[in-house]
Amino acid sequence: MHHATPVKFAAVSRICVALVFLCALIGIDNTHAQTPELAPDTVLINGKLVVYDRPPAQALAVRDGKIASIGDTSSIRALAGPSTRVIDLGGRTVIPGLIDSHIHAIRAGLGYSTEVQWLGVRTLKEAIERLRVAAKAAPRGSWLVVAGGWTPRQFREDRRPTQAEIAAAAPNHHVYIQLLYTHVLLDPSGAAALGVAGRAEWATRLKLELDHQRKPTGWLSGDNRSISDLFNLLPAPSFAQRLDGTRKFFRALNAMGITGVSDPGGYNIEISDYEPLFQLWRERALTVRVRYSLSAPRRDHELEDFKALTLTRPMGLGDDWLRFNGIGENVTWGFYNNDNPSDAQKEQLHEVLRWAVSRGMTVTFHWHNDRPVHHLLDALARVNAETPIAKLRWSIAHLNDASLQTLNRMKSLGVGWLVQNAFYFRGEAFLGQRGPEAARLVPPLVSALRMQVPLGGGTDAHRVMVPNPFVSLQWMLDGKTISGVAMRAPEELPTRIDALRLYTQGSAWFSFEESARGALAVGQFADLAVLSGDYLSVPIDQIGGLISLLTMVDGRIVYADGPFDALEGRTN
Repeated sequence: MHHATPVKFAAVSRICVALVFLCALIGIDNTHAQTPELAPDTVLINGKLVVYDRPPAQALAVRDGKIASIGDTSSIRALAGPSTRVIDLGGRTVIPGLIDSHIHAIRAGLGYSTEVQWLGVRTLKEAIERLRVAAKAAPRGSWLVVAGGWTPRQFREDRRPTQAEIAAAAPNHHVYIQLLYTHVLLDPSGAAALGVAGRAEWATRLKLELDHQRKPTGWLSGDNRSISDLFNLLPAPSFAQRLDGTRKFFRALNAMGITGVSDPGGYNIEISDYEPLFQLWRERALTVRVRYSLSAPRRDHELEDFKALTLTRPMGLGDDWLRFNGIGENVTWGFYNNDNPSDAQKEQLHEVLRWAVSRGMTVTFHWHNDRPVHHLLDALARVNAETPIAKLRWSIAHLNDASLQTLNRMKSLGVGWLVQNAFYFRGEAFLGQRGPEAARLVPPLVSALRMQVPLGGGTDAHRVMVPNPFVSLQWMLDGKTISGVAMRAPEELPTRIDALRLYTQGSAWFSFEESARGALAVGQFADLAVLSGDYLSVPIDQIGGLISLLTMVDGRIVYADGPFDALEGRTN
């Protein structure tokens, strides 16, 4: 091997000095000059960037859909070239784009343009008025549907609507109003129009609510499956309506700072219902990154159906906008809303999970209560003893009253926890059933973080909760119900940064993307939200009222309002 001589090094040094001198003579500033292909597409300046593990920054640069630089305003502004779009944030806070790790976004989109929305409405009077307005625009005799996402406690009147009220608001229409998965209110002729009036099958599945005079109120109650089957009797929106609703719902999510969702399938969604989503993807019109799972469509045919559905759909199929992320939340019907599975049902689940492992599938499970969760954990441990599952990033959703023992088992298996703010709506019911001592640990967020159980934030919207991530973040931080009742103990209230990380990096972990999105970091996707207030400093009880004024996904502005309104749709 030959070594350079000192003479050669000196010659090279003289050449370098000469080149620097020549650049100075012709006016080139080699510190800030940017060739067109290296100049950022967009720079955001004069902001307050929430950058994890370091003090907030002021500005960032975006190139080719990713964050290229982060720093102070002067250094980032200097990177701009002639075609760079410069956005002055005016001191506003920027957070990583929020990722809802468990939301039925695909199903919600199907009816978003045809349903009546009560999300966030604060008075029953306004809710009824929305029915009245919708009735004026809808064809006579058609259905007006409120599919969920509300609770009587959100109304100042603190009560449900009556059949008389909805009949007066929409006298020439049928009305269907669903409350969680437990109750439905129909107009006086609604049961007959759906074909359930007087039918023995439905009489055994649904309970007719009676008033103090033993007269029907119009409210029906039932279990999850019965309420879901009742919903399926409603006329389905056309493909054009489902496509329009999907587009509008995703835009509504963008307005809340959401840039990504993980969708677990679930009730009231068929394989054909994914087509509007795929259509937007083919048109390159998605404004939210979607990671979706497939639920078992038919009871006792789970493995057969999963094999057929995934024959040409391997784990991870798709791109950065739309990707298949395994199976669940209904993996087998015998383990779905069943606290006492039989030996045969346990064997059926084992068979499906062994197949999932062989295909490298991620699996997510719907499970509500801690007391019987040992059935599920035993099944996972049995599979894990044959082939370790930690690398597959399986998860359990809900499990609001998870015990520390359960969390330890999940940690040992490498199973993550998807947490939603169910008790924001239903906390008082839990208090009445289990008492204040149990409520202090629902859910034990700080304990789970301390144990390093993988956690993702979400809402489970839109049937049982509003999709607003800031409402969920506020609930994480103060543990209060929508009525202001405090439940969770102070030692289980996370910091603002921990809660935000749970809703960004934490959620990204479940689709193997924690190094690609979920943080304002160089090299990660430029998915971010510019907020109406400072998440880090506003009073906690005001966090739920925050909105995004500018939402960016892949470096593209997908939503803009207020001072940034004119920027939406512009590329430079």
